[in-house]
Amino acid sequence: MAAGIQIGDVWVPGRVLTAPMTGITDLPFRRLASRLGAAYVATEMVAAAELARARPDVVRRAAVGEGLPLTVIQLVGRDPASMAEGARMAERAGADIIDLNFGCPAKEVTGAACGSALMRTPDLACRLMEAAVNATSRPVTVKMRLGWDDASRNAPELARRAEGLGVKAVTVHGRTRQQFYTGVADWTAVGEVKAAVTVPVIVNGDIVTAADARDALARSGADALMLGRGVYGRPWLAAHLERALADGTVLEEPDAEARLAIVVEHLQASVAFYGLPLGLKMFRKHLGWYVEQAPWPADPLDRRAAKARLCRLDEPDQVEPALAELWRPVTLSGNSVVDIEPQFAEAGAA
Repeated sequence: MAAGIQIGDVWVPGRVLTAPMTGITDLPFRRLASRLGAAYVATEMVAAAELARARPDVVRRAAVGEGLPLTVIQLVGRDPASMAEGARMAERAGADIIDLNFGCPAKEVTGAACGSALMRTPDLACRLMEAAVNATSRPVTVKMRLGWDDASRNAPELARRAEGLGVKAVTVHGRTRQQFYTGVADWTAVGEVKAAVTVPVIVNGDIVTAADARDALARSGADALMLGRGVYGRPWLAAHLERALADGTVLEEPDAEARLAIVVEHLQASVAFYGLPLGLKMFRKHLGWYVEQAPWPADPLDRRAAKARLCRLDEPDQVEPALAELWRPVTLSGNSVVDIEPQFAEAGAA
């Protein structure tokens, strides 16, 4: 497997990328995933118009921070002028790559004629891409779905037009908007996009295990893959998948002691970034996923009960001892590597 992909003038030192996810890929998560070895972790989806107006909560979603190896800011919108200004602001904020969202299926986004609704209005989508490309010196990429529905799978044609406008890479989630997250991702259909363009194509959707990753790349012919919901409670997944693909080994999961250290680091970063009580509130969904994705306790019902109990804690300093007590028998027994099938939720990924 190649060491990475070239996106415009930016070299991404890996082919396992992490998608922009609202409420998930905030600055604390991006810093943690990057420290654990992820090559590419995008920001949360940022509304271009609100970014242009410097709305505080939107600026926070685009927070770049210091020390990250790569900064990818994703913009969503429907107005070319706002998209251009958002792209300019993203570049000034330190973006290495600017991604445009034509893939989010959420009703509040498509109802505003944004996200995957733009696949029904390809001329407007092209005006948005042209505006962003002309407004910035940074590479502009696009994340889309196969189409709005099965009757209008227009991703190959939209990708062709995107390349003609100067877009430097295309990510395709292998579902239509009308599928949301039901059924299975059609990685083979992403291959039709790959055949239509010469810029890098990134396959996305239902990639959780090393076998999934190999199959998605083989069936799509894509240059790289993008993880979405699979990283819930597993910020190490991109780095571990990268290694598994490179050497042909199985995907390794951290042991209880290593997971505990990651959870505590994430919690402390969230509190430092948001302050209290918001930092703990923002972290609770991650805490729930950390517990659900661990194989301890062995009974899934016990894990869910532990999740409910832990997510009711009111003080950050209660979390570490509670988790340590939950996982202590595993730590003492010396279990080191586990291999589990994650149970991920259906919201949050474009």
